[in-house]
Amino acid sequence: MASGKGTVAKYAIEKYGAGSHRFSTMLRDVTKRMHQEESRDNLQNISTCLRQCFGEDILAKVMAEDVKKDSSEIIVIDGVRRLPDIKYLKEIPGFKLIYIETDLEKRYERIVKRGENSDDLNKTFEEFQKDQEKEAEQQIRGLKFEADFTVDNNGSLEDLYKQLDEILNKK
Repeated sequence: MASGKGTVAKYAIEKYGAGSHRFSTMLRDVTKRMHQEESRDNLQNISTCLRQCFGEDILAKVMAEDVKKDSSEIIVIDGVRRLPDIKYLKEIPGFKLIYIETDLEKRYERIVKRGENSDDLNKTFEEFQKDQEKEAEQQIRGLKFEADFTVDNNGSLEDLYKQLDEILNKK
């Protein structure tokens, strides 16, 4: 949470004309359709329900189909959280996984400041720490070992952009 995925996506869109897809979009679509609050807990619950009913890789199947329809040369996928999330993406030619590392304190500051989900604005640091133990966050660390690149997002935006430019210019 709040590692910089959205910032990376925005930069790739603006500088490289990248296409962009978020795992949370499909979850937000369901949440809205069910007239439920777009809280982190609701999004995680919907994710769990879908995966329990249709298989751990259902979100990955949807994402891979969306990506296949995107004609952009560079496509950013925001919100990979589990190994099954990349199962079908890895089959797409040119797929590269970038892992973003950011300190817990920096991520907490960002999440409260942006208030993307209804329950983020008043979150305490202790609550944020507990959020890291939830199922949706548990497998993220394991993705680092599957990543083609690791980006350190503890510095300035310029530092982040420099790392991204090096990766995206390799093609």
